[in-house]
Amino acid sequence: MKQISSTQNPFIKSLVQLQEKAKARRQSGTFLIEGQREIMLATKGGYELESVLFVPEMISEAEVKQLAGRQANLTEINREVYQKLAYRDTTEGILAVAKSKSLRLEDLQLGDNPLILVAEATEKPGNLGALLRTADAANLDAVIIANPKSDMYNPNIVRSSVGCLFTNQIATASTQEVIDFLKSKGIAIYCATLQDSTYYHTQDYSTPTALVVGTEATGLTHEWRDASTKNIIIPMQGEIDSMNVSVAAAILIFEAKRQRGF
Repeated sequence: MKQISSTQNPFIKSLVQLQEKAKARRQSGTFLIEGQREIMLATKGGYELESVLFVPEMISEAEVKQLAGRQANLTEINREVYQKLAYRDTTEGILAVAKSKSLRLEDLQLGDNPLILVAEATEKPGNLGALLRTADAANLDAVIIANPKSDMYNPNIVRSSVGCLFTNQIATASTQEVIDFLKSKGIAIYCATLQDSTYYHTQDYSTPTALVVGTEATGLTHEWRDASTKNIIIPMQGEIDSMNVSVAAAILIFEAKRQRGF
């Protein structure tokens, strides 16, 4: 088994680039996963692990093989190297290099009556992670990111989604491409927006449905409002007219699930 004890090792330097640079992730087609739960969910979600690095004082080789599969290339590293690569304050002593997926619309596998979340131009990794956690909790058919502002394998998104990046079907595309895709599939588009809206709980989400949310600062672009089957709004009784995008999405999603009998 390979052993690495220097932070100056070329392989370790390349992994630091994967953590820090979206360009490095795009060019290599790989990204880093940190943590036992995240690695387990990635393998369960069909992600291929190129290699696994672990600190033997923190996690045993047997545990690593159980998590990552016996065919994974294993590398022992020391604590200094791990701390160079680890993104979280809490550590479990294991990281994996995984191959990215294409995340194309055409690769989504949808049933006869899908319920989909669409998020346009969500910038904050924490919000994206929270959206993916909600989508996993509701067992949505897919999450589509329109006009993405960050690559989905950003370590902040991997971390904030607590592995739900790997448990959801995800696609990314431009707004117009997503609209065209939904219409081609006969999926109704319900846009959460202030303009020309009706209360969300008055609509029927029991048929093929996409729930669309935008940024807290600017909301959805006019393309969505023009393409919408119906614009919907969550009644607000306080002084502000919007809430966190992940909270709003959760309200809409679980109303749709309630109508579908969960």
